[in-house]
Amino acid sequence: MAFRIDPFFSRRGFVALTATIVLILMTGLRIANPDFLVAVRELTFDYYQRFSPREYMPAPVRIVDIDETSITEIGQWPWPRTKVAELVEILTQMGAAAIAFDVVFAEPDRTSPTQIRASLPPETPASVQEALQQLPDNDERFAATIASAPVVLGFAISDQLTGRTPLKKAGIAYGGADPVTILPPFPAAVPSLDALQQTASGIGSISVSLDDRDGVIRRIPLITSDGTNVYPGLITEALRVAQGASGLIVRTTSASGEVDSGTPAITDVKIGTFEVPTTAAGEMWIHYTPDRSDRYVRAMDFYEQEKHGELAPLIEGQIVLVGTSAAGLRDIRATAIGELVPGVAVHAQALEQIISGQFLTRPDWASGLETLTTFLIGAVFILMLPIIGSLGTALLGGIVAAVLIGGSFYFFLEKGLLIDPIYPSLSVFLVFAAATVMLYFLTEREKRFVRQAFSQYLSPDLVTQLEKAPEQLTLGGEIRPMTILFMDIRGFTPISEQLTPTELVTFLNTLLSPLSDAIQAEGGTIDKYIGDSIMAFWNAPIPVPDHAEKAGRASLAMLRIVDELNEKDAFGFKARGLKAQTVQIGIGLNSGDACVGNMGSEHRFNYSVIGDSVNVASRIESSCKAVGADLLVSEETRNQAPELAYLEAGEISLKGKSETVTLFALIGDEDYAKSEDFQKLSQTHDALLSAIEAGNAKAAHGALTASQQSAARLSSFYAPFAARIADLPLAQNESSAAS
Repeated sequence: MAFRIDPFFSRRGFVALTATIVLILMTGLRIANPDFLVAVRELTFDYYQRFSPREYMPAPVRIVDIDETSITEIGQWPWPRTKVAELVEILTQMGAAAIAFDVVFAEPDRTSPTQIRASLPPETPASVQEALQQLPDNDERFAATIASAPVVLGFAISDQLTGRTPLKKAGIAYGGADPVTILPPFPAAVPSLDALQQTASGIGSISVSLDDRDGVIRRIPLITSDGTNVYPGLITEALRVAQGASGLIVRTTSASGEVDSGTPAITDVKIGTFEVPTTAAGEMWIHYTPDRSDRYVRAMDFYEQEKHGELAPLIEGQIVLVGTSAAGLRDIRATAIGELVPGVAVHAQALEQIISGQFLTRPDWASGLETLTTFLIGAVFILMLPIIGSLGTALLGGIVAAVLIGGSFYFFLEKGLLIDPIYPSLSVFLVFAAATVMLYFLTEREKRFVRQAFSQYLSPDLVTQLEKAPEQLTLGGEIRPMTILFMDIRGFTPISEQLTPTELVTFLNTLLSPLSDAIQAEGGTIDKYIGDSIMAFWNAPIPVPDHAEKAGRASLAMLRIVDELNEKDAFGFKARGLKAQTVQIGIGLNSGDACVGNMGSEHRFNYSVIGDSVNVASRIESSCKAVGADLLVSEETRNQAPELAYLEAGEISLKGKSETVTLFALIGDEDYAKSEDFQKLSQTHDALLSAIEAGNAKAAHGALTASQQSAARLSSFYAPFAARIADLPLAQNESSAAS
């Protein structure tokens, strides 16, 4: 049974290699941290907030909303600076701790007398121009009002150069690395008018995180940089001014004592008495609450004197943020909990968090932890897969994913930590999926290999079993108890001399095909065809517990097949008038230990069996003609399948063996062994053997006659017994006396 194999890794090695490659790729991808991974991670954190939004706690933060109604009543935005100055005066009188504008006053007031005079045509009467010149400038009026109020102005970050920079109002100290070397520089800024900046108490950036490219605002910068200077954010300045603090303190990893990734990062910003944890880029994660109407006061209400009494308690001691919810002013933002809110509300929620101390943090070491977790868990799965199997690994993967997600959500709820459980879980799944796919591929390839290699030698049932458990096909060799069959065509040489080569091949195929089917039907493995002979064995590569019995039944079936083929003249010998009218075969069976396995070179081998038991089986088959039996078995085979019908042939000397062996003619199956005919034949045959052994020629002759009468078809088998009786001394004397 020869076939070729290519050298390749073991199935386990290939699966482990594939899983390892996927794990390395996934770990490398996590280290690279492309934008789509960031998006998936942040979406996970968004869902955490949706499942558990921040619990609202009252805080001294109020929004003065320039809403649609206020614009309708007061006029199109931007309002005259005198109107804005009036609002500042009212808020200051009501006791606002800080007034922060989430707007930028970048251009002069178009309604200011100065701007109107500049836009007049040359033919305008001089008296009109002089009258306008005498009127106070709106921006100057606004600047004067700001000078006496705790006002924080905003500036916007832009990608278009303006040639202007914001003024610095807050002193910024730092511990560790200079924040300028850490913060990503913004290209340009759009600040308010210089006159306004000079009188303001604070100036801060109103822009949100540049990393929130998908439109969802998750972070807000506490500090920013243009590559030369560090500037505070709007809420940072509002909180500083409200406390009367003169500056900020920025700490980085080298000064905080935190474990870091080796790259300098900002860890927190101290604003007066408030210490705020930040991202590496100095941003604060926002933990949202659902938007609330009690945060807002309409701007138009402050211009109605009769409402001041009820508004004053809402403003006193509050950090007031002035912004807009009007859709036309395009400052509507999406939050992590899926709401659309005015941009000023984002600043308000950030201030509420700082004041209440309810922070979300993603430490600098989180990314390294997630990468390490991805690799370690993946490595454990690769090691566990061959130990606990695919199902066990899948269950373990589910448990690990549940622990990762549950643990991450627990730390979010209890500690405000943002740790990504999705990527490690997804990586484990992909490692498992890759290993499973490769295992399936190799298993299917192994099945094809087994089917191609053994379909010609094993029954379909055995091939299917071998496909399911290919590990039973031991490469190399192993000692197994086996039953070996040799079959040979009697008188093959005279037959072959009467046939052409083509006819001879047809004859062999006609005979050997059904005989092979009979072997495979009983679970046998065909080792090889040797000219007109068949060598087969049982109990390999698939274990066959009753291998001796199956070999015996297969051999009996082979004899019946030959009789049927002869009766039908399947070979055409009778039709062609050949000398050989029928075909006879001889079969020898032996059971015993033998070495079975793949034998040959690395590239081409035979799955075969060798050993003394094989040699004995071959010698037994060679003895069939001398014994006069079509089917002979060894005593070991008979002992392993005692339910079949046997007749002892006696002790025979086998070629190459120094000691005689006892052989048995197998003449029928279990049913025949239980029949009265066989019971009678067995008794007379035993009597024959006993008489011969005792040297009683007369009794032996009588038993022989009785046996021949009971089984006329065994005349060839009993012919040698007649010769043995004739050789007995008493038989010779009786023969002389009779003559």
